[in-house]
Amino acid sequence: MQSVVWVDEVDLAQAVALAGSKMGRLTELHRAGVEVPQGFAVTVDAYRRHCTESGLDARIEEVISWLGSEPSDAAVEDASTRIRTLFEDTPMSDALAGEITEAYEELCLRAVDVNVPTAVRSSATGEDAADASFAGIFDTYLGVSGPQRVIDAVRACWGSLFTGRALAYRLRKGISHHAMPIAVGVIELIHARASGVAFSVHPVTGKPDRIVIETSWGWGEAIVQGLVNPDHVEVGKADGRLLKYDVAHKSVVSAFDFADGRVTEIDMPAKLADRKVLDDEQIAAIAAAVTAIEEHYGYPVDVEWVISRHRRAGDPVCIVQSRPVTVTAPVAAPAAYDPVALAQKFVFSGKPIPGR
Repeated sequence: MQSVVWVDEVDLAQAVALAGSKMGRLTELHRAGVEVPQGFAVTVDAYRRHCTESGLDARIEEVISWLGSEPSDAAVEDASTRIRTLFEDTPMSDALAGEITEAYEELCLRAVDVNVPTAVRSSATGEDAADASFAGIFDTYLGVSGPQRVIDAVRACWGSLFTGRALAYRLRKGISHHAMPIAVGVIELIHARASGVAFSVHPVTGKPDRIVIETSWGWGEAIVQGLVNPDHVEVGKADGRLLKYDVAHKSVVSAFDFADGRVTEIDMPAKLADRKVLDDEQIAAIAAAVTAIEEHYGYPVDVEWVISRHRRAGDPVCIVQSRPVTVTAPVAAPAAYDPVALAQKFVFSGKPIPGR
């Protein structure tokens, strides 16, 4: 039973089962030649073993059974708080903490950095599925550095399997939390000049003739959380023609706080607030990468991307997440999920990944 697996080393056929949906997809993209961050996952097996050996399983069941069949919203939130506190207060075994520490030190070596900042991200086995029932409701911690902080963030991500929203959804659907175990990704935090999300179809209308990009300065957390009004870009999928670029007044930016050792939201510098974020070359690189990912997966995708401060024109953009897109209008349904076949489609299609 593996406690830690690396994005660039895990067996592709087992990537999602071991590392969860989010990290498993990064492995698929890496094998396809797409630029992704370096990193590792604390596996589903590690989570299950921790819950069993520490006695957490029994204590969680006690809290959930106390809720009954039709709990109030307040009761669910109270149960969520109690369970998440259990995770925060229950230490890992020395063996598992040692494995995570060793993996983090290896990541620092690979990044040629000391105390490399990381993104510690939940990667549940059912997260980012086509229906997106759980999309965005588990936790991510940006800028986590040092082995003990990483270990603490892993435990907090485990606890986020029991957010109020996730707990309420499973109770309504009669789904046991045992059926949806969680892995946690620990990936190098790319020093972001700009970042954002991109959709290979229009996210509201479902029109497949354009790519829609939303972007702001710094890291994308302010966009994902809806804290900033991002620049809005639309690109024709057939010819790459820029259809629209609306420059927004961006009042908040996700920036690295070196004193606190984490990414946090601060006021946008006045000179950047109304400045256009992306140039034509960067827009083309994002659009080409998103189009390639959609073509090889065979269904519309929602992609999170980062432009590194060190990126040069012609370099690929870094993709930090990809999942099936959810829109209000009908689009082609995702095909049966087969990670090996999908990756083979990337590798053997004969079509180069743009920027590679």
